[in-house]
Formats: sequence, C-alpha cells, structure tokens
Amino acid sequence: MDLATATASPPPWLVTAHPEVLPVSHGGATVWPGSRQHWRPTSPVFREHALRLTRALAERYGQHPVLAAWHVSNELGCHNLFDHSDDAAAAFRAWLRSRYGDLDTLNQAWGTAFWSQHYTDWEQILTPRAAAFIPNPTQDLDFTRFSNDALLAHLRAERDLLYRLTPGIPVTTNFMVNHHTRDLDYGAWAHEVDFVSNDHYVRLDEHGRDELSFSANLTSGLAQGRPWFLMEHSTSAVNWKPVNLPKGEGQLARDSLLHVAHGADAVCFFQWRQSRAGAEKYHSAMVPHAGPDSRVFRDVVELGRVLREDLAEVVGSRRSPARAAIVFDHPSWWAVERLSLPSDEVDYHREALEWYQAFLDLGVRADIVPLDADWESYDLVVAPLLHIVPGHLADRVARYAEGGGHLVTTYFSGTVDTDDHVHPGGYPGAFRDVLGVRVEEFSPLPCGASVALDTGGSGDLWTEHTTVIGEGVETLARYGEGPLRGTPACTLRRLPGGGTASYTSTRLSAEARERFVRRLTEEAGIGSELPEPLRGRVELAVRATEETEYWFLSSRTGEPVDLAGVGGTPLTGAAALLPPDGVAVLRAERP
Repeated sequence: MDLATATASPPPWLVTAHPEVLPVSHGGATVWPGSRQHWRPTSPVFREHALRLTRALAERYGQHPVLAAWHVSNELGCHNLFDHSDDAAAAFRAWLRSRYGDLDTLNQAWGTAFWSQHYTDWEQILTPRAAAFIPNPTQDLDFTRFSNDALLAHLRAERDLLYRLTPGIPVTTNFMVNHHTRDLDYGAWAHEVDFVSNDHYVRLDEHGRDELSFSANLTSGLAQGRPWFLMEHSTSAVNWKPVNLPKGEGQLARDSLLHVAHGADAVCFFQWRQSRAGAEKYHSAMVPHAGPDSRVFRDVVELGRVLREDLAEVVGSRRSPARAAIVFDHPSWWAVERLSLPSDEVDYHREALEWYQAFLDLGVRADIVPLDADWESYDLVVAPLLHIVPGHLADRVARYAEGGGHLVTTYFSGTVDTDDHVHPGGYPGAFRDVLGVRVEEFSPLPCGASVALDTGGSGDLWTEHTTVIGEGVETLARYGEGPLRGTPACTLRRLPGGGTASYTSTRLSAEARERFVRRLTEEAGIGSELPEPLRGRVELAVRATEETEYWFLSSRTGEPVDLAGVGGTPLTGAAALLPPDGVAVLRAERP
C-alpha cells in the first residue's frame, strides 16, 4: 500500500481557526475554502499542522505490514503554486537574500535601473502582484523559481519527518508531467523522491496518443530510466474539460500499456469507485456508476490480468536507451512564455512534442531527458527553445558538438543568461559560435501566417534573417518567399571533431521537420529498428534487463497493422496483427 499523508486540503476547522493559512491571488484576493489546496506553501501555521498530521499517520501506520511507500500530499502546486500573501512576500525576500546576498547584486540581476525600480531596502520587495503594466521580467522569473522551491521545501519537510519515523519506507509524491504543468521544475524534484510517480490524463485531440507517449517518456527521463509509478490516470472520461468524452474501445488498455512501455511498473487509476457526490462525481472510475456489469469494469479486470499474468516478468526492467534524445528544460519553458517577448505564440511544450513526433514518424526511438541528465551519451541531441543558457551550459553544449555529438537547436535558443539578460553580439547568443550563424533581429510571423521553404514544407510562428559566419556551414533549407527569400532557414555545421551543430530559425511544418530530422539521423548514423512498413504507423519503446529486451509496439493508426518481420516471442496480443489502438509486447534476447 502507498499511503498518502492527507495534507493536500485543510479541513474547515483549520481555516476557521487559522485563516492566515489561506493563499492570496495575484490581484490580492483571498482564495477561500470550498475546493482544494487552499493553503500557502510558505505558511508556518499550515506547515506545523501538516507535520502534526503526518506524524500521527506515521506513528499509527508506520509498522503496518502492508505499508510499502509514503505518498506526500497530492499533486503539489496544482492550484496553489503562486501565492502573494504576506507570508509569501517575507519568504520571497529571504529566498532572494540567499540567492543574491545583497541588494546591489539583486538590482543588477533584475535590471532595476529601468522604470525606476531600484531597491534600497529588502522590505520594499514584494511578490510580482497585479501591476499597471508589464512586471519586471527577472523578478517574475525569480518568483517562479522561488514558488517552485517553496513547494519543494514542503515536500522535503514531510519526507524528512517520515524518514525519521519510518526508516526504510520509500517516499514519493505524484508529479503532473503533461502539457499543462509548466511552472514546476520536475528535473529538480526527481532527485528528492525515492521513486518517481506521475499523474497523467490523456488529451483527446490530434496530439493525444503522442502527447501521452511524450509525457511517459519524459517521466522515464526524470526517473533516469528506472521504473516509476503511474499514480493516476482515468479509465474513461474526466470531468474538468468543457466537453468530457469517454474513451473508445481498447483505449483504456492502450493508454495504460503505453505508460508501461516507457517504464511504469505500477498502473493506478483515479478513482476506485465513482463518487456519487462531490466535484468529481462524473470523473470515471474503475467501478463506474453503472457498477461491475459495465464495459469499463470488464476492461479494468482484463488489464489487471494482462499485467499480472502476461507482463509480470517486465517488472523491474529499465528503459533501454535510444541513440537520440530531446532535452526538456523547465526553466526555459518558464522563460519563453512570459510577457514582453517578441511573440506570445511561442509554445515550448508544443515545440518539443513536435520534434518527438518527427522521430515517431520516422520510426526512430528518441528519449526525452531533463537538462541535468547525461545527454552527452547520446549520438544526436535536440534542444528546442533552450532559451536560458548560462556560460557553463554554453560550454557544455559546445563540448558535446565539438567532441563528435550531433546537436540541434532552434529559434529563440541561447538568448539569455540565468538572470534573463540577453547575450550581446547577436542571436542565437550563447550558441552563435558553435552553430556558425548570426541573427541581428527576430522576425516573428503574425498568427496564422507561414512561409514556404525551398525544399518543401513551410515555417510559421517565427523567422530570422540568418547570416552564416562560421566555416563548414551548409544550408539545408532556405526561405522560398517573402522578405527573407533565399536566406537560410535550416543550417548544419560540420565541426573538426566529427560532430555537427544544426539550427532552424523557424517553427517547421511536419513535412519540413521530418525532412530535417531524416537528414540529422543520417548524419548521426541512426536508423529505425522497425521494418520499413511499420515506421510511422507503430511506436517502438524498449525495456530491458541484462539478458532480455521487451519490445512494446503501440499503434499510431486507426487501422490494423501487420507485424510481420518483427521477431520475438509475443507476451500479449496477436503474434502477427496489431489492432487499432492496440499494444503488443514481444520478448527478445539482447544482442
């Protein structure tokens, strides 16, 4: 049993006795009880009561024979990440003192000479509350860093108490690795738990299947390839979208097994029995309102059989590393989607997902890894929108490419340092020298506009007048129309150590991106492990032990797929035919 500490939502008696635990919104309004997570991450009063409850649970159940793990709180920061209370302001000032040491350093970092924001006393500093116009960008970025750290401190407080009271019992908390969760740096959080857990709810749109795969892949990257837990997902419909569609035939198993394919050793659902009352009574469950005589319950039972009987031997196996990787950096995600930027249409998660889809379309495996991972071990690394680049990271990236690795990055990358100050000398800033290109001015496109490329496909969202400044730079695609006609859109630079450094100055269409990735994989000597007819129609994920590989083949099409030509012993599904929305698992000896 994984037992939660029950500290996610304070009860009415606590907020009545201590209204000072309630968070305050950006506009200064109190966030009242009546829903969930109505507490300040920096409230000493809430922390005291949360730890009292944690202690009581640990003392009562810590020696229970079925206790396998502790689960701190629930979906930390889902609703209360940003608090603008006086507690938060005081804690923010303390955090800033620790980060900068003195006000002169802070004023320099925040660029407070602009708009007469120079601080002469720490008490003058507030959280970035509702203001007349654009807030100070570095202050806003630091507040996101602080808010992330404040919740992480709460996780550590409960975790450390549990360690003292129940030594040997592992501790986790459920992340929310998906396209909605921007402002929590799970790359840092993953180091604070004994095993990674994640909640994921699939998007029922054109990105749904691939976004699920992307999130599961990234969760595996956060877990450093070790097995992790899928703590929550849904059997069918959720209840918090404008229209909540049920899952179709086979999708419950497909969604679950796709997480297993990327390393999940546990598959859990919210909720066990569908609630009859409350805000989530129409959220699906293992036992729905219709009872056990229902398709959903029968699908859950069959999934349990598959996991227990067919796939028991997969438990404990690790992700088998791919040769290509996509680097995912939460702080850069924070930075490229703020105010006062060249375009409000930049979408970090979408950009990374579309690069991942290009690899899927070619049938080439690619791991998604956080910035602090050992991505130098990969032959090909794509770092899209890697916007915040301090000097040590610029050196690390250059060493990778100059040492024989194949680097790819994009528009709006290498632009600023840790303090959100622009690297001088022209874009792409910190990456200018290794890429061998220079840009004087950004040229974002109006919403809906696109520019054809001379090699086919197009670019949209963003363009740049790119000038080649280094030796060995090859132009792979040029703008085919408009004011930038004939100038480079995609470049590749060959470096003396055998590596390459490639750049795209626009958001590529699917056709153009696939062509670009095909060329990059050829340069890196990476091919698909799938037979030609399966590439793009089937996703391959591989888990492995020292002796055995497990190939998970997941359908990406609504049509049956013939698996002829794929070796191995089937553990699930038909040996030769993958149904629509199906997942087949094969066992093979490691080469």
